[in-house]
Amino acid sequence: MTPNERLYALLDASARPYTRLIHTAATTAREAAEARGTPLAIGGKSIGFKIDKIGLAILVVGSDRRVDGRLLRRALGVQRYRFLSADELRATFGLSPGEVPPFGRPLFDAALFVGRDVAAREEIAFAAASRTESVRMATADWLAVAAPTVVEPFTEAEEAAPPGY
Repeated sequence: MTPNERLYALLDASARPYTRLIHTAATTAREAAEARGTPLAIGGKSIGFKIDKIGLAILVVGSDRRVDGRLLRRALGVQRYRFLSADELRATFGLSPGEVPPFGRPLFDAALFVGRDVAAREEIAFAAASRTESVRMATADWLAVAAPTVVEPFTEAEEAAPPGY
């Protein structure tokens, strides 16, 4: 099964309600929100990392936010981390940047972390292992299915992010 098929199988098995959205191809979080017709603030982008003492991890960041290294180190209690390259994402998850859904085990062999700020949001919309498909659901339902480790916020406002981030 493809990552997209595994995602929908996991969501269907959970019996939690979600909406499947088909849209034009999107590369950035802002483009995805526009293509989905959803507010940027409900988007959850998944960023692949290798983290000291943890290993492979996916961090779920609000689409209107970016990772702050100092806050990330403090939230996870680590000193070293690095972003996965596009090649590493493809080799590890079979997906390109912008396609990784916010799930760790059992969908992907990776730890999953989300900041308390994102976990407190009412809704979340995210890539469904595709640039042209997304899922929109209540954050409480996503938390129940994905079972991330909720940590202190590790992001800052998107305005500080470079263009196209």
